[in-house]
Amino acid sequence: MSAKLHYISRPSTLKENAPLLIMCHGYGSDENDLFSFAQELPEELFIISLRAPYQMQPYGNAWYAINFDAEKGKWSDNEQAKLSRDLILEFIDYACETYAVNKDNVTLLGFSQGTILSYSVALTYPEKVKNIIALSGYINQDIFPESLDKSKLAHLDFYCSHGSVDQVIPVDWARQSKPFLDHLGIKSTYSEFPVGHGVAPQNFYEFKDWLAKRI
Repeated sequence: MSAKLHYISRPSTLKENAPLLIMCHGYGSDENDLFSFAQELPEELFIISLRAPYQMQPYGNAWYAINFDAEKGKWSDNEQAKLSRDLILEFIDYACETYAVNKDNVTLLGFSQGTILSYSVALTYPEKVKNIIALSGYINQDIFPESLDKSKLAHLDFYCSHGSVDQVIPVDWARQSKPFLDHLGIKSTYSEFPVGHGVAPQNFYEFKDWLAKRI
């Protein structure tokens, strides 16, 4: 089995059954962006940072196209988003077959567009993941299955955060995530920080502690 997505990785200090962390960057970025967190995260994690499949000009990558001039401020190519969601799913299987990781201890860490897809992977294929760190994103129900089986979602755990002055994705969109997850009976925590579309240092330390308790 070969990987369809380009990635970089940091090995775990564990020789087997390592907890796996997969990072999904935001629109117009690449695999190096979130990977800068890797050296600060627990050594037992096997960390993989993915590059989104659609190359942008002159640089950067996207998980799906966004038309910023569309009605409602932003229009997402939901069909492309579903294709990318399924590429991430395939990659989880690839990583679990290729490396000495624990397929029952998989965490997704997303930023912005990568968060939107992490929500979709977790709620569409909940058996594949355990924890989700959802930074500066929101829930797009158009890329979920029409019906969600609560009994299959009960093991999931989400850490969600957003900048209170985010100029790219309105904080009101992110605030809808916790009530949505609560309604499904899914464990979650939600935090806001006084920043724009980015990750404040205190935000990083909070999700690092959250993750350390769950791996």
